[in-house]
Amino acid sequence: MAYDKFTILKSTAVPLPIENVDTDQIIPARFLKATKREGFGDNLFRDWRYNGDDTPKADFVLNNPIYSGKILVGGHNFGSGSSREHAAWAIYDYGFRCVVSSFFADIFKGNSLNIGILPVQVSPEFLDKIFQAIEADPNAELEVNLPEQTITLVATGEQESFAINGYKKHNMINGYDDIDYLQAMKGEIQEFETTRIY
Repeated sequence: MAYDKFTILKSTAVPLPIENVDTDQIIPARFLKATKREGFGDNLFRDWRYNGDDTPKADFVLNNPIYSGKILVGGHNFGSGSSREHAAWAIYDYGFRCVVSSFFADIFKGNSLNIGILPVQVSPEFLDKIFQAIEADPNAELEVNLPEQTITLVATGEQESFAINGYKKHNMINGYDDIDYLQAMKGEIQEFETTRIY
């Protein structure tokens, strides 16, 4: 499998209420030399996380020990800018499995789905409720149910549905990338081939 299967994720969340977070902020260009997916998490939001002398910036959310979890909650227009897939790699490598926002850049959304990060797009109103819930209680949990396509504030039961391409949903539930999907259909492909007349 390309990555872990995604069905239901119940987790606390890390709030990043900043709009227009672009891919250069997610992973600066100087860290794009590697071609493997590993190691990018160390430099996720590098310039926001660290000072020039590599000391952590105390006021950045990833350096705040009260916030943790596998869900990153971002502001509107998350993942804009260049099309670098390394941005999704960095988020996955850091440990996030879901990003919530009221709008995603299309290429970032596609890159995320290709490697096992679920981008959950919610209404601006529901996003505000999530931020408020985390601010009131850093241990507030969200439940993301991919089969049902819902996201729920566990404490209150407030819920909203989200959309996802059916093919990408199938792949995420099974932990497939595009190649895994084709390999899973190998028998059907071979059977189809035997019925062809050339």
